[in-house]
Amino acid sequence: MQFEHLGARPRIHPEAVVAPTAVVSGDVTIGAGCQVLHGAVLTAEGGPITLDENVIVMENALVRASATHPVHIGSHVLVGPTASISGATVAEEVFVATGTRVFNGARIGRRSEVRINAVVHLRTVLPPESTVPIGWVAVGDPAQMFSPDRHEEIWALQKDLDFPGFVFGLDRATPDLMIQLTERYGAALARHALDRRLD
Repeated sequence: MQFEHLGARPRIHPEAVVAPTAVVSGDVTIGAGCQVLHGAVLTAEGGPITLDENVIVMENALVRASATHPVHIGSHVLVGPTASISGATVAEEVFVATGTRVFNGARIGRRSEVRINAVVHLRTVLPPESTVPIGWVAVGDPAQMFSPDRHEEIWALQKDLDFPGFVFGLDRATPDLMIQLTERYGAALARHALDRRLD
């Protein structure tokens, strides 16, 4: 399913294949040889998504861009089932495995692997040929790797990366943070009410 969002339409190369149950919305460019499988969602909510050549986005994966955080995925990248990439840059020949999460402002270097259920956190930079082990968390610039049981160490770095400030423009100390966040984000997402199906 293809949708026009905020006046922008997907551009899909004739040699790409998009499953009929995938959703491609807004300013999305899909290059030659790409495969977008069933249930995948590519949603450009004010900023562009670009898939270079021969990118595979598997079942139920999510790729999301915003006005301040576009997405670029280089050639020959595999995005596994249920993986999520939000507002990040992924270089060429990267493996983003099943269930992984890549957050806004992250940059993943060429020929890296983000293994099953791993996380590349907000504003984290993975150099080329890096590996994030299964279930581990990469945080910072340059990235440091932590097993998930090291929450306090992860949080010590993650807190300064300022998720609510970087993504939503809100101070974490705001007393009604979640009220402001959900109302602001809800208003932005409500713009989908004006989307127009193209196929």
